[in-house]
Amino acid sequence: MFHHFKIMKSLLSLIFTFIFLSNSFCFADRIKDMASLAGVRSNQLVGYGLVIGLAKTGDGSVNLTKQSIAAMIAQFGVIADTADIDATNSANVMVTANLPPFAKPGQTIDVTVSTIGKAKSLKGGTLLMTGLKGADGEVYAIAQGNLVVGGLGVEGADGSTTIQGTPTVGRIPGGATVEKLVENTFLEKDNIVLNLHQADFSQANRIANTINETFGPEVAIPMDSTSIKVRTPANPSQKVSFIGLLENINFEPVTPKAKVVVNSRTGTVVIGGDVRISPAAVAHGSLSVKIQEDTKLLSEGTGTVVGSSATVSGTAATTAADTQIEVDEEPARAFVFDPGIELQTLVDALNETGTTATDMVAILEALREAGALRAELIII
Repeated sequence: MFHHFKIMKSLLSLIFTFIFLSNSFCFADRIKDMASLAGVRSNQLVGYGLVIGLAKTGDGSVNLTKQSIAAMIAQFGVIADTADIDATNSANVMVTANLPPFAKPGQTIDVTVSTIGKAKSLKGGTLLMTGLKGADGEVYAIAQGNLVVGGLGVEGADGSTTIQGTPTVGRIPGGATVEKLVENTFLEKDNIVLNLHQADFSQANRIANTINETFGPEVAIPMDSTSIKVRTPANPSQKVSFIGLLENINFEPVTPKAKVVVNSRTGTVVIGGDVRISPAAVAHGSLSVKIQEDTKLLSEGTGTVVGSSATVSGTAATTAADTQIEVDEEPARAFVFDPGIELQTLVDALNETGTTATDMVAILEALREAGALRAELIII
């Protein structure tokens, strides 16, 4: 058994040397940058807490904050009525954190503290002991400490205010201590599953082939466009070394799917690789209508002054509504494109004619509907 372990250790060392030399002579992507291990993820934690020590920027008369203060000091044998409590220097907050995978009791994690009441700023505040719960309702960490607030809020005597950043949100680096371990069956499984960040059948197949070329045949099997099942060593002590080698394998990624991403709010257009356009003719113009309302004088009024009371008599002026409508339609700009041109050629042509971002988005949507855009159009 000891001899078998030495052979396995030597084999892993040779594979690591091979991967290191491969990394020195080629520029490719690592598996760890393209995929993640199934089941190895962080868990969200949340808790309700109380921040004290604020410089009169707290919740003030919020009854919920007063109840929280009363409940807090009641744990120390002090009974107080909410009517006697001033929450000007306190604020009720929600505390959130991410519990990393394999986090052990005693380790610390960062927490984010956000107000839920009338507090204007958490600057200078201290978070009192707060339990952070997971989705199952169990407490996995305890948070407490002084807040670091990047925002700034200033209020003048006349009621004028100025705010920079977000003073109602703060962080406590290493402010929570892990109290409970999240159970994980990582070492008990004979296989692991790699999940690609972007689903692609070709990519999954290439990664599986690269793993098999490195570790041997049938070690990796692509399951679908997202997942790849990889056989791991039976000895739990070798799993970590094996996955460390696996993640650092370099491979030549396949060409990504042709995509065009359009932000309709800002007019931002991001063009992926290999985007093509089939034969198409594009004509685009703009129409503007201007309406101006005015009053036109038809005849002047006549009148005389009677007596010392300055009474005016006579006829009033005659007027009529005067509406002017101007319609300005620019001539449609036509473009004819040959088969298989790149979308960049279209974008350059539109930019040269002064086409706005809104016009460009409209043209791309029309090309998709016509079936001329050889790419997936994603509008966000």
